[in-house]
Amino acid sequence: MQHLKQRPRRNRKSQSIRNLVQENWLSVHDLIFPLFLIEGKKKRSEVHSMPGIYRYSADLLLKEIETCLKLGISTFDLFPSLNDSLKDKKATESLNEKGLYLSTLRLIKKELPEAIIMTDVAMDPYSSDGHDGYVKNGQIVNDETLEILAKMAVAQARAGADIIGPSDMMDGRVGYIREALDKNGFTDVSIMSYTAKYASAFYGPFRDALDSAPKFGDKKTYQMNPANSREALLEAELDTREGADFLMVKPALSYMDVIRLLKDHCTLPIAAYNVSGEYAMVKAAAAKGWIDGDRIRDEILLSLKRAGASVILTYFAKEFAQAHKEHLHIL
Repeated sequence: MQHLKQRPRRNRKSQSIRNLVQENWLSVHDLIFPLFLIEGKKKRSEVHSMPGIYRYSADLLLKEIETCLKLGISTFDLFPSLNDSLKDKKATESLNEKGLYLSTLRLIKKELPEAIIMTDVAMDPYSSDGHDGYVKNGQIVNDETLEILAKMAVAQARAGADIIGPSDMMDGRVGYIREALDKNGFTDVSIMSYTAKYASAFYGPFRDALDSAPKFGDKKTYQMNPANSREALLEAELDTREGADFLMVKPALSYMDVIRLLKDHCTLPIAAYNVSGEYAMVKAAAAKGWIDGDRIRDEILLSLKRAGASVILTYFAKEFAQAHKEHLHIL
């Protein structure tokens, strides 16, 4: 027999011992559930490229949130899918207090005040150009976009948003939005900045869900180059100075090095967005019987915690909560 002083397997010999030495834990309380909103009543339509994920009319969305609250999910990120007839170059529908998005925010906060609602601040759901910023002479212009985004953020805060999520990647938008919120008395509304949002191919199913693909070109002049990681430190430093409360990395799986980089160099909580394409790949492979979808789901989410994410936005949130309800929502 080998005389080994160190036998790491001793700390793996039973589930109880493994629990004692486990370095990272995943809880339903770490998760934010993205939800899609559509016009109408009693409407629910599945996103074809995201099995198990649906677009809801406001009445059914309310019921879905209520169900999720009972499972322990507390925070929801809401995205609107609008008819093209409501879209224009300056995203004016985003300020319509009687429109789908703002009226639904008010409804949720009235009926389910315990639900924490995160909103999306970017022009693309409302823009006839399909870009996150204002298009002028064929260019996505930065500074003129900031005013539009700030008005959007204030309108969302007024409707009851708890967390504002600027996903546009315009320079200076966090500071501009923070100043606008504070001037209007919304000093307690948080900002979860999409700090390192990459120009990724993983967003395809999301754009299908909202029909929000760009009408021309791509988003590479404002979203980050997938080849870069240190650039994320610059974005994080700027967002922190400008008043962000959370720093997000999007997508998650192919950017775990960036999650760790920000975790090691920043003091703010780090969020990771486990995006639509990442979800769809797991669902497609599981449907073929090639992988154990439930185990892969949990392994992915736990790996994001291990990489340094304190918060995970994921389409797996509800099924994770359902699967682990009997185990105190902890993995």
